[in-house]
Amino acid sequence: MATYASDVSQFKKAKVAEYAAPAPVPLGDALEKSVEQMLGPMPGKAITLNEIQRDKITKIAEANWSVTKGNKPVFNAELVDEIYKKELLVTTGTKTVPLQRVMVLEISQYLENYLWPNFDPSTASFEHVMSIILMVNEKFRENVPAWRCFHDREDVFPAFCQRVFTLKDQTERVWNIREKTNYLLFMIHCFQSLEDEMVRAPVLKLAHLKLWHALSPGRLQMEFFDHPKEVLEPWKKLLKKEAKLAKKAGPKRYDPKQELEVRFLPSLIQEFLQILDSTVSSSTLDGPDGNGRESGNVDEGSLLYCERFTEFLIDLLSQLPTRRYLLALVEDAAVVIKCRMSPLYTHPRGRLFGQLVDLLRFYERFEIDEQTGAQLTDDDVLLSHCSRLQAFQRLVFKAVPKLHEIALTNIAAIEKRDALKERLSILTADELKHLVCEQLMLLSPSDPWADRVDFLFEVVIAAFEKRLSQRQTINALPLYPNEEVMWDESLVPSINYTGEGCLALPKLNLQFLTLHDYLLRNFNLFRLESTYEIREDIHDILKRMGAYINSEGETKFSGWARMAVPIQEFKIVEVKQPNIGETKPAAVNAEVTFSVGIFRGEKRSEWDELKEHDVLFLLSITPPPKVLDKEEAAKLSVPDRYGLVYVRGCEIIEMRDEGNQLMNDFTGRVKREDWKPPQGELRTAVISLDSAQYQIDRNAMSQNGGEDVYKTFNLLMRRKPKENNFKAILESIRDLMNEDCIVPEWLHDIFLGYGDPAAAQWHNMPQLLDVVDFKDTFVDAEHLVDSFPSNEVHFLSPDGEEDKDPRPPFRVTLPKPAKPAKVKSLNRKRRGEDGEIATNETTSEKAKIFVESYVPPDPGPYPQDQPKRNSVRFTPVQVGAIISGVQPGLTMVVGPPGTGKTDTAVQILNVLYHNCPTQRTLLITHSNQALNDLFEKIMQRDVPARYLLRLGQGEQELETELDFSRQGRVNAMLSRRLELLAEVERLARTLNIPEDAAYTCETAAHFWLLHVLSRWEQFVAACEGSQGKPDIVKERFPFKEYFKDSPQQIFGGVSYARDMRAATGCFRHLKTMFQELEECRAFELLKSTADRANYLMAKQAKIVAMTCTHAALKRRDFLQLGFKYDNLLMEESAQILEIETFIPMLLQRQEDGRARLKRCILIGDHHQLPPVVKNMAFQKYSHMDQSLFTRFVRLGVPYVELNAQGRARPSIAKLYNWRYRELGDLKYVREEKIFHMANTGFAHEYQLIDVPDFEGRGESEPNPWFYQNLGEAEYVVSVFQYMRLLGYPANKISILSTYNGQKHLIRDVIERRCANHPLFGRPSKVTTVDRFQGQQNDYILLSLVRTRMVGHLRDVRRLIVAMSRARLGLYVFCRRSLFEQCYELQPTFQQLLQRPDRLAIVPDEDQVPSQRLVTDIGRAHLVSGLQEMAMIVNEKFHYQVNFARHQALIQAHGYDEKATPGDMQDGSLPPIAGFVSGGQLGGDGHADRSSNGSDANGLETPMEGVQQAADVQQNPAESGVMDTDVVTGAEEPIAEKGLESEPMDTEAVTVAAAPLEAIVETVKQEVLATTLTKEIVTTTVTEEEAPDGGIIETVSVNTRVETTVKVEKTLVVETAVVEGTELAPSVSNSTDTQ
Repeated sequence: MATYASDVSQFKKAKVAEYAAPAPVPLGDALEKSVEQMLGPMPGKAITLNEIQRDKITKIAEANWSVTKGNKPVFNAELVDEIYKKELLVTTGTKTVPLQRVMVLEISQYLENYLWPNFDPSTASFEHVMSIILMVNEKFRENVPAWRCFHDREDVFPAFCQRVFTLKDQTERVWNIREKTNYLLFMIHCFQSLEDEMVRAPVLKLAHLKLWHALSPGRLQMEFFDHPKEVLEPWKKLLKKEAKLAKKAGPKRYDPKQELEVRFLPSLIQEFLQILDSTVSSSTLDGPDGNGRESGNVDEGSLLYCERFTEFLIDLLSQLPTRRYLLALVEDAAVVIKCRMSPLYTHPRGRLFGQLVDLLRFYERFEIDEQTGAQLTDDDVLLSHCSRLQAFQRLVFKAVPKLHEIALTNIAAIEKRDALKERLSILTADELKHLVCEQLMLLSPSDPWADRVDFLFEVVIAAFEKRLSQRQTINALPLYPNEEVMWDESLVPSINYTGEGCLALPKLNLQFLTLHDYLLRNFNLFRLESTYEIREDIHDILKRMGAYINSEGETKFSGWARMAVPIQEFKIVEVKQPNIGETKPAAVNAEVTFSVGIFRGEKRSEWDELKEHDVLFLLSITPPPKVLDKEEAAKLSVPDRYGLVYVRGCEIIEMRDEGNQLMNDFTGRVKREDWKPPQGELRTAVISLDSAQYQIDRNAMSQNGGEDVYKTFNLLMRRKPKENNFKAILESIRDLMNEDCIVPEWLHDIFLGYGDPAAAQWHNMPQLLDVVDFKDTFVDAEHLVDSFPSNEVHFLSPDGEEDKDPRPPFRVTLPKPAKPAKVKSLNRKRRGEDGEIATNETTSEKAKIFVESYVPPDPGPYPQDQPKRNSVRFTPVQVGAIISGVQPGLTMVVGPPGTGKTDTAVQILNVLYHNCPTQRTLLITHSNQALNDLFEKIMQRDVPARYLLRLGQGEQELETELDFSRQGRVNAMLSRRLELLAEVERLARTLNIPEDAAYTCETAAHFWLLHVLSRWEQFVAACEGSQGKPDIVKERFPFKEYFKDSPQQIFGGVSYARDMRAATGCFRHLKTMFQELEECRAFELLKSTADRANYLMAKQAKIVAMTCTHAALKRRDFLQLGFKYDNLLMEESAQILEIETFIPMLLQRQEDGRARLKRCILIGDHHQLPPVVKNMAFQKYSHMDQSLFTRFVRLGVPYVELNAQGRARPSIAKLYNWRYRELGDLKYVREEKIFHMANTGFAHEYQLIDVPDFEGRGESEPNPWFYQNLGEAEYVVSVFQYMRLLGYPANKISILSTYNGQKHLIRDVIERRCANHPLFGRPSKVTTVDRFQGQQNDYILLSLVRTRMVGHLRDVRRLIVAMSRARLGLYVFCRRSLFEQCYELQPTFQQLLQRPDRLAIVPDEDQVPSQRLVTDIGRAHLVSGLQEMAMIVNEKFHYQVNFARHQALIQAHGYDEKATPGDMQDGSLPPIAGFVSGGQLGGDGHADRSSNGSDANGLETPMEGVQQAADVQQNPAESGVMDTDVVTGAEEPIAEKGLESEPMDTEAVTVAAAPLEAIVETVKQEVLATTLTKEIVTTTVTEEEAPDGGIIETVSVNTRVETTVKVEKTLVVETAVVEGTELAPSVSNSTDTQ
């Protein structure tokens, strides 16, 4: 049996994520890696491969740390110092590093091959350490693994950290501000890598309890008073330990304050505060309160440092292990208050800094108990606030007579800022300082700011002012973005985010403080990500609409857009009073009127289909009075350029037409028979505005006297429905914030990132299933034994004896799991100490498993009664996953490509249903396609269809006979009710029951009790006393008449036991029938369709399936219906956003304060692509693309990794199996013939094809980030044509690209060359690698596009997806010199480059499938390049068309129909020409499904296309084929000419860089007679005039005339002459191609 426990600790990284670095490879030509990862304009110009190769650093690398000949590089410390000083050190400008120089060094593997292998902590120079720091920072910026090479010398890493932490102790070195910033960035990365045990150990020491030696005495006393249990005892132990150290030190005085852990962070804080004071050189305060705008010069380097340090503090305070002891230090130094009072905070250049400070302030005041980790409720926060104020009142009453008024007033009168400041203003400066520093102990008296009165006021206000709770904060936020947020680059950066600076965004880390913290971060990020997409849509609308000011000063629009329409009238119709305890209105409703008269057809229908809950945007546009030129427009922001003033979101309540008729009503107010099409062109939408935004606008208007926003709207914008669901998801998150959301106790700590990662595994859970009925999981007994290799299996019969002939199904009694032995206690909740888990291996004996083989009861006499059976032979690891999934707790299954994740998930559902029949399971996936695949496989298991339900928009795509939508299931239940009642009526007739037993389900239930069940009980009683009579069952069975239509005889009358079992099966059939009727009873009582559908979802269905998006959108509906479920299974969970994984866990209300969820099963693969996040800033800076599955893996949660793939050839699987622990191959893949045979026409089953520049160009970028490569596109399409001509079915070939631009280019070439041609057609899919994740096909043609820089393929997850899509053939087209030495891609590309980098084909092979073994390369021919490939395709195409034409003539005149291409061959044929008689189009279940499964004309094989082409030329007027389908030669006189096949003129084969155009010409020829023979080698055509004026054409073979046939018909053939630029069929001077 598989072992489920693993050695893990709190932060331990999953071992599968660590791999030995590949052996160093020759640098050769220096290669570009991921320079493009910065996604933005680089200094000067974009770095290219040629520039890297010519760079002097590259030459230095080749000479010093390149291992070209395998020699170990000789280390030169002076070279490191020189490179740092001349290439890496920056002393001026706005950048902290010279980005291009750092990238070139990182590309040359400076860190891996030179810096780290030669690092000696005792002798390494300052420059050496800083060089390592810069290389690590660059790797993090490029989002590639940074610590991998450090694991090669893991024993040296602690000394390296010690050297880094003490680097500033070198007083002889003067640091510039940019070096300090780089150092700080490295520390940020260290604290963000706590899952790596190597990094975690030295870094967490810096946030230890020792840090409190740096606190002021007053603050230390306050901390002890607030947390005596949690802090005081550990502090006493620490002092005792230090006392012992002091005693050992002897004469040398031991000072704990001089230890590194004590002084490191405080010194950084003090350094930051000093730099903060000097950032703005001069400033002028506009007012005494410091709220005025600042003026003065800002040092750019200091500004960036301050921003980075604020980010550093935010990171430390937002995770509990570092927050616990650091928070007191930050508060003691009053960092936040000093930042808010600094000139930089209000300076125009300090906007980002100010936003970061606000975020830091939020986390400083976060509602959590730092020592226990407990989340504080609103009541806790209020109680703490009141307690502080009461203590303050008591203090001033005793010690400050001037403040007796404060002591005697109520709390509400002094908890506001103005009130506090007013009452404290009566104190003198010295009295105020004494109060703050000596009496309240809020500040150290020695603080440099302690003499500033305004600062002291802020300290007191910050301590006692009432704060908004987190719930109030999120409720006050508008759900819709406005114009200020949209174009704030600090919040919503552009796509060209380089990663060089920080942003005012929260991060999704490994850990979260509380569930509220988790929800708030996700709320803000999801809101801002949606804002970015909305901003892009608005920008597009503004460009299209062409707003201008007319002569009357009004805004008009000269253009139009599909998604926008001018507003004719807007008015607010209702503002509801605020709810109790709120200040914003309960609702704000308005009406907006617009015309759809400018739209026609589909575009108007889209506007008319707007319905309730759709989201619209109201835009106010006032364009500039004059037209701007390009230079002026480029300097302005988008709102200024187009005159965008306001943006407000709204939600539709109802739509009405010009006649005030309600449109698109789904509430039942408009009956179906009363529906009428919309009238007129005017439409009025009743909309709901955001009440929070409305209140903000009203407050701003009253305070500042501004204009009324809601009287300025003049443009209405809509968005695509699939992209416009953000509001519902944000509402779901906000609802969760306002609820006491309960995550199951067994999952709570793990979810937040604390505690024992294995605590939620099934063997640590209570209420385990001791006996599991595996049903059809095991094919036979041998399969079961093989599935438990670590256990001793004993088969028992039902009576407890040994079963010598066991047969499935089996019930398995699982052994009690061994409790892991804890090396260190973890009983201090969420304390952050390391805790190792070790498995208890005290005995080497195998645990015993007892298996009971049982005979399932007879299901009934009819075929439909027989259960469906599983045919998959699950591997031992898959069985382990099934066991874990059936047991309670958290199950994580990592499924590498092709390992049967879906089959495993379906079997978990199947076994779970049969073992826990009363429980309900929620099935969630990321995509509709994955959900449908799961659902279709569930239907093949023994789960009744009536218990299955599919929600969402994807149920229409289910390839099943039954409809599993809510409406479809309701209809099915009603239909089934009628069928069952008819059966009951038939049963009543056979029993001679006169009353109407089948009138309703209720009468049927009475009939069951009175007549069916009673008869059965009498029958059983009679038989029990007559078991000796073998025919007693046959004689006494009361329902013989009813079952007389069974396909087989039920009772033999020979064996009592056999007949009794058959009788029990018949009764089971009846019992199931009446049970179904009882389930139909609710549908009989409920009359409305909506009520029936809701009952079905809330009560009836046992397995409910939906996408994660649908779950987030409909959460409110689920709660209102009382939806309940016990188990959650989530497929593709590594592709689902964190919050979209969390929401499905909470689609039900808690029961008695406890969560009902018992099992959470997450299935995914974190080594494949993560969730899609469009904005790179949210992806790279905020880690928004982190899935919950990946976070759990990083935290060290144990998982089951499937280890046998059944998709690809073993050789292809080796291209990606290095990324997994022990990924092997299933027996099917190793033994099936198809995986051992070669690919027809190809020497290798996989190959990398080097594509050089085409017409002097490699990659191109017609639009930003829209990369294309024409050479690769043409080459890929040529290979596709070659495969089609060989007989490969089109639906077995998919073409993939790593970029959207290339995808569109390849599609364009396919459409022009292949789509409408009967020989080629379209491939199954042409798409990107990202879009093809989760799919597969037999043959993959992959274009990597880039020739200057590796780009985002450097993300190994994308490489794994790209390499794992093919089953039988993978052909990669790329620039070899760019990709072959990319450090991250080496394990794959080293294997690819073991074969030639020119396409190896086998020209003389013409059968699909091939009869050649995959290890036999045959008579391989290396294609020199694109031009030769094009010529090969042309020759093969012409050859096949010739043969098809002759074959058609032969068949028409009765000649040998078995003629083959070989019958035509002679010495004149080209050696590469060949023909395949047909292809095989199989319904391979593993191939991806597509609407383009076959080519455009429905041709399954090229042979059909060849035949069609020939038929067209025989009679094109009747063929109905487009004129572009036939490629002919130029018109020439009809004379004697040879028709034997000859090689084409190679000059006619050229390659086009521009789009191709077809020239249609008319070729008139009269074909009136033909002579044929079987021995056709050369055919000659001659003409003569017939006596009747016609023309007689004689076709002679070998100059012999065989037959003359007179045909009096003239044919006019319209043909398409394609210019010589065509790659496939092109212009020829012979008539062979007609």
